[in-house]
Amino acid sequence: MIKQLAKSIREYKLPSLLSPLFVTLEVIMEVLLPSLMADLIDKGVDKGDMDYILKTGLILAGVAFAALAFGALAGKFAAQASAGFAKNLRHDLFYKIQDYSFANIDKFSTSSLVTRLTTDITNVQNAYQMMIRVAFRAPFMMIFAMIMSFSVNAQLSWVFVAFIPFIALALGIVIKFAHPIFGRVFKTYDKLNNIVQENLHGIRVVKSFVREEHEVEKFGKISDLIYKDFSKAEKIVAFNMPVMQLSVYLCILIISWIASHQIVGGTMTTGELISMMTYVFQILMSLMFISITMVMITMSKASGDRIAEVLTEEIDLKNDAEPLTLVKDGSIVFDNVSFSYTKSMDKLCLKDISLKIKSGETVGIIGGTGSSKSTLVQLIPRLYDVTEGKITIGGEDVRRYDIEALRDSVAMVLQKNVLFSGTIKENLRWGKADATDEEIIKVCRQAQAEDFIEHMPDKYDTYIEQGGTNVSGGQRQRLCIARALLKKPKILILDDSTSAVDTKTDRMIRKAFLEEIPDTTKIIIAQRVSSVEDADKIIVLDKGMINAVGTHEELLKTNKIYQEVYYSQQKGSEENG
Repeated sequence: MIKQLAKSIREYKLPSLLSPLFVTLEVIMEVLLPSLMADLIDKGVDKGDMDYILKTGLILAGVAFAALAFGALAGKFAAQASAGFAKNLRHDLFYKIQDYSFANIDKFSTSSLVTRLTTDITNVQNAYQMMIRVAFRAPFMMIFAMIMSFSVNAQLSWVFVAFIPFIALALGIVIKFAHPIFGRVFKTYDKLNNIVQENLHGIRVVKSFVREEHEVEKFGKISDLIYKDFSKAEKIVAFNMPVMQLSVYLCILIISWIASHQIVGGTMTTGELISMMTYVFQILMSLMFISITMVMITMSKASGDRIAEVLTEEIDLKNDAEPLTLVKDGSIVFDNVSFSYTKSMDKLCLKDISLKIKSGETVGIIGGTGSSKSTLVQLIPRLYDVTEGKITIGGEDVRRYDIEALRDSVAMVLQKNVLFSGTIKENLRWGKADATDEEIIKVCRQAQAEDFIEHMPDKYDTYIEQGGTNVSGGQRQRLCIARALLKKPKILILDDSTSAVDTKTDRMIRKAFLEEIPDTTKIIIAQRVSSVEDADKIIVLDKGMINAVGTHEELLKTNKIYQEVYYSQQKGSEENG
């Protein structure tokens, strides 16, 4: 895990090294201060030597100022290194997710990935800052202060050495019991994020069904679970501070008692006692900081493991060793294709699919809910890989193509039409970044979107809210179709993408396809028979298998499923009419 995360330090290696360096210099200065103070008291104040007092006082001031300067520099570089490390980590994590297949994303879930990109990275950032500053300062302070204390009075120094095993045992107990709880808490955070995301995404449904109370209760249960786990973990961690304070005060009492006898006996001076007390505080405070750092690292270890899990995830869709970058045409062949989301042959969504589609053909797909219509078309641009068999486009296995080149040749308008916050032009240019205004107007005309855009206040510069909430479902569908057409794809897939438009607009869109993009292979998944009746061939899917293939007239004569769909829709139309 550490090795994987360390790769994200990159250009922040220098600040990461400078921070411990200045911390070390700061510690050296601070450790010198008690010794200089002892000399000031014993050799200057007690003897009334003003010259020595002035000289030593100036040295003390210089050392204190140097400690301050080194501490400030250490803090500056630690903040720069930790913030930069977190920035790189977020970049690496987000960049890795962009390469994920749908299967990889399904494995982690969206809410879990969001938690890892936010809460987990913040925890790791805080731990990293403590590691390159406090984790260096505390051990060095303890070692240097211990060396100085032994040089002043070895007998007293053994007192706090005796307390170290007791403190280490208490710290070990805290880490052992707290770490599993923190690991569990972050998994619960994933569930909390999922509830929030789901609620905000479906807020209109929640309000229309008056389910606010139910959603609040659901959120409250998860929030309460996080509270209980965190409370339990914090109670364990809180045990650390009383142990440290007990150790500090016991040390001070024992050392004061022994030192008082030594001062009376003349074997120890007042200055030496003051310096010993300072070194005791430095050593025990160092141990306290070490314990706090260890607790922070324990908490962040769970986050680090979760981040590393994403970074090391094996992406199941990879480019061929020598990928093809040119898709010749839009011809498609399914050769005995079977597919399972779980990769198990016992849980197949598609079974023995064999199909040939010529370049430029219009193909309709009809089938009941759960017949795997969307799954079938998602295999074409390799959003998933086949479990068995193969798919060829332009005469080549899709796995031989460079993924980016393949997907650039295939435009998909999915069931869930997504628009991003930005103007209409900005959304459409997802299809082609350098598209001219003329090209944008042309595809909008083909998608029957020009008319409603022209009636908008800012026309093509109209701002689209996040998720396209300020346009209707039909308008959103037409904008997504226009965006897909802007790619000038060899294959255009419409996955139930005209369900929210009226039959007249649907017919005009199909007419535009026929006239404007005759060489593009068009695959149309639809619930309405009228959306596919003009297709060159229609595929009837049933339970993940091809039930029949033919033209509208052929299927109307021979296929029972197609007949049922057609006549039920005809009857519905007559009743509505």
